[in-house]
Amino acid sequence: MTTGQPPAGGRTILITGASGGIGATLAQEFAKRGYGLALAARRLDKLDAMVPALRAAGATQVLTLELDVADTASIAPAVQRAAATLGRLDIVVANAGIGVLTPAGKGYLPQIQQTLQVNLLGAIATIEAALPILKAQGSGQVVGVTSVAGAKGMAGFGAYSASKAGLHRYLQSLRAEMRGQPITVTELAPGFIDTEMNRGYGARPFVIPVEKGAAIMARMIEDKVGMRWVPVLPWTIVAMLLKVLPAALLAPRQKRA
Repeated sequence: MTTGQPPAGGRTILITGASGGIGATLAQEFAKRGYGLALAARRLDKLDAMVPALRAAGATQVLTLELDVADTASIAPAVQRAAATLGRLDIVVANAGIGVLTPAGKGYLPQIQQTLQVNLLGAIATIEAALPILKAQGSGQVVGVTSVAGAKGMAGFGAYSASKAGLHRYLQSLRAEMRGQPITVTELAPGFIDTEMNRGYGARPFVIPVEKGAAIMARMIEDKVGMRWVPVLPWTIVAMLLKVLPAALLAPRQKRA
């Protein structure tokens, strides 16, 4: 679905994983800022249902795209369609992700593979598809959403931690490659933000509402930061402490039935 006209001189943003959680709330934040939006997710019906509210909030245009980033071959055509429809892409946010328990040695290899495919390869493929477009435009910004879980492996979440740590290193390398070029590489690493994805687990230290988390992230994106923990405090300190503290202190546990 496409609504509105391509923004004349307005800013544009593509967000993957935009049908719920942080992605959907980020879409609302950027709508309020008057952006043209391209929203991608597996659940097209949910994206389409969001359009009236986003238009009412101030989005100049809303394009919805059915996309499963696990199917990496489908990503480049979706990114290209977003750029063509919106007129340009100022910001591309690789946000799509999953988080499931994958205790080691208990037959969770399919879930481990899926986690790495979505969180790591899907995010990298999204950014790789965007870079030629941004370079041709002469400017742009890519944003990778990692996690505090990437700072240290957590019991039961080896695949999730590995996927976020891998994306962190990819973004570091990309930032070094883009030095001197007009392309900003931003990494946002949230702590616990209240979303459906993590509500099924136990302790969530320092958890904040998704609306607050998305507002912080939107400001950081517009400020073109390099790498930031979200929110900056307490997670900047916690991330440093994780180097010496047992990971089990922050490892969520699945609730018992």
